[in-house]
Amino acid sequence: MYRGEVQAVIFDWAGTTVDYGCFAPVQAFVETFRIRGIDITIEEAREPMGLAKLEHIRIILGMNRIHNLWNAAFGKEPDEKDVHALYRDFEGMLFKVLKNHAKPVPGAVELVSRLRRQGIKIGSTTGYTREMIDVVAAEAKKWGYKPDSIVTSAEVPSGRPAPWMCLQTAMNLQVYPLSKMVKVGDTVSDIEEGIFAGMWTVGVLKGSSEIGLSEQETKEMDPYQLQARMKRAENRFLNAGADFVIDEIGDLWEIIDRINHRLVERKDFFIG
Repeated sequence: MYRGEVQAVIFDWAGTTVDYGCFAPVQAFVETFRIRGIDITIEEAREPMGLAKLEHIRIILGMNRIHNLWNAAFGKEPDEKDVHALYRDFEGMLFKVLKNHAKPVPGAVELVSRLRRQGIKIGSTTGYTREMIDVVAAEAKKWGYKPDSIVTSAEVPSGRPAPWMCLQTAMNLQVYPLSKMVKVGDTVSDIEEGIFAGMWTVGVLKGSSEIGLSEQETKEMDPYQLQARMKRAENRFLNAGADFVIDEIGDLWEIIDRINHRLVERKDFFIG
């Protein structure tokens, strides 16, 4: 019988538990701007990853290079009408590819099964809308991944980095205090979301948007180059305040054990 302190884990979706490398939204963002004659880089498309998609588009438009390209192409500043027009195109493109990017990352299904066997509840938050995540969740379920709770940014006052999705998940799972919950994600905004919710935070490297490599690219990359790339991503997570950073999702089990020990030590300190 599980007697640990951690009671629930909240996972992000794309880049954390499914869609290795987080490619579905990146491809859709790049294409959305391309059809307007503006070429954004994959790095620019990834920079705001983890946020609600409307906010993601606003941030891309606010980048100096893209902002200048927009002004040159259309002779005016981008406004909210443009944001919503871009979003409509993005949404249409994303829906075309979502089913092809819902496969769980290696180790995710096994990890979740192990957590469940120990009585740990599984939550999830996402920058996708409910309609988008319903498509992804239905496909992921076929592969064996089904969290106990899914909360989207449209269902709370605001998305990441605000804590509301995590707090709603805590209510859905009926778990408290929040120090007994762990937030796991592949972007800085995931880490910030967990911190603001008062939860333990864990950043995932392989398969993440922060690294931005496919599974095949990860396997084929020169080990020294891969380690350098992983180190840069790790530093971004740690600088954002992550409690832990793991190489891949399956490593979370060891982190749960370490958090349990810390929670017990903390309890003993206050009791003593």
